Amino acid sequence: MSPLRIVLTITLLAAVTAGFKDCYKAVTNSGLPAHIKTVAVPAFQFEPRGMRFRVAERFTDAVMREIVRRGNGLKVQSSTNGADAVLEGNIRDFSFTGVLLDKEGRARVYEVTIVTAVTIRDLKDNKVLYDNQNFIFRDSFEFTSDPRSFFNEEDPAVERMSKAFAESVVSTFVNGMGVKEDKH
Repeated sequence: MSPLRIVLTITLLAAVTAGFKDCYKAVTNSGLPAHIKTVAVPAFQFEPRGMRFRVAERFTDAVMREIVRRGNGLKVQSSTNGADAVLEGNIRDFSFTGVLLDKEGRARVYEVTIVTAVTIRDLKDNKVLYDNQNFIFRDSFEFTSDPRSFFNEEDPAVERMSKAFAESVVSTFVNGMGVKEDKH
């Protein structure tokens, strides 16, 4: 490589990286009010269209585990007694639809859609910190064409969705994205 080409490459790299030096800033603390140390996560509720075996339970458990894992020291409990904030969830809708048919016209790939509602309230100041009444999560699963090796993939799909939901909600909650603040 010629000396001119080396100088041009270094100059180009320096120019490109200089423009990004302020783009990445590590999250060093929570975006929540400082007094929030304990978060209550009562069992998620479900509406008639969202009733499905153990879906609400899985979503509740996944959120609690994720707060413990990524909550920067936040304590989590199921009761609102003694909690500083509460994360309430509701499974509003559960549906699955065939999206890919085999040569006989039977559905082989299904898409699962779960619609949830989440509200996070500061119990000390009695105000809503975050509210999203239309969290939508989708995943797909496939049925085998061989009935002898049948395994219902709906359950693992719901498990994957509960983890993705928990990661999204807790990230939003802990990092304070979308947290409503009073502007004076």
